[in-house]
Amino acid sequence: MTGLQIHQEEAAGRITLRLEGTLDGRTAQELRNSLQALGQSEVVLDFAHLREFKDSAVGVLTHGLKDSAVQLRGLATHHERMFRYFGVLSSPTTHRAYYTPEDILSA
Repeated sequence: MTGLQIHQEEAAGRITLRLEGTLDGRTAQELRNSLQALGQSEVVLDFAHLREFKDSAVGVLTHGLKDSAVQLRGLATHHERMFRYFGVLSSPTTHRAYYTPEDILSA
């Protein structure tokens, strides 16, 4: 069974949602609902531990992220680019001086 686990961690007034499992259109909607429930809190979405990240999830997540204070962390280059196409910028800390295996395989 595939699914998404959302682990919530709070430190220094910032909530980090660490995502594990599969993020697709259906589970992206669940994540949007979780973000709405948090309200105006400072939130970081950590995508680094996902097993699978379907492109359809980007379209679902971008509705509402554009005008919020949510930071994106742990994105592969492909998904970071897709979020930019929708007008959602990832946090400045996502720029790396090295390549991930995903970056090398997708090149």
